[in-house]
Amino acid sequence: MPQLSQIGEIYASQLFWLAIVFALIYFGIGKAMVPKIEKTVEDRNARIQGDIAAAEGARATALASERDYQAGLESARSKATVAIGAAKLRATASTEASLKTSDAAMAEQLATATGKIETSKTAALAEIETATTDAVEQIVAKLSGVAVDRATIEMRVKAELAHG
Repeated sequence: MPQLSQIGEIYASQLFWLAIVFALIYFGIGKAMVPKIEKTVEDRNARIQGDIAAAEGARATALASERDYQAGLESARSKATVAIGAAKLRATASTEASLKTSDAAMAEQLATATGKIETSKTAALAEIETATTDAVEQIVAKLSGVAVDRATIEMRVKAELAHG
């Protein structure tokens, strides 16, 4: 059969061209494309390493900024605490001074009022004593018809008022 006698020649020719195509593909990909791919991968890795280094630097900067912020915050808190304490002391001193002033004014008003009350009481007692002396003098004169010495009546009224 003639179809079978051609198999050796066809296979040999196909194997030859297969080897040539594989060689072209191998050398084309291996020598032309692989170096470009390797360069791209190396560039990408270098860029990733650079980005990682930049991120680490940014992280360190952020941490330093946060530490500075926290230190500033603590400083502000301590200053605020000191300012609040000073304000409390000033307010307390001002309030105490105001209370002392008002206490002194009230003590003065109390002393004045007490003095007025004592004066009024003394005047009222004197009026009561005078009215009692007048009444006793009139009663004695009316009932007994005797005129009694006013000094004696005043002395007796004072003695009775003193003992209650």
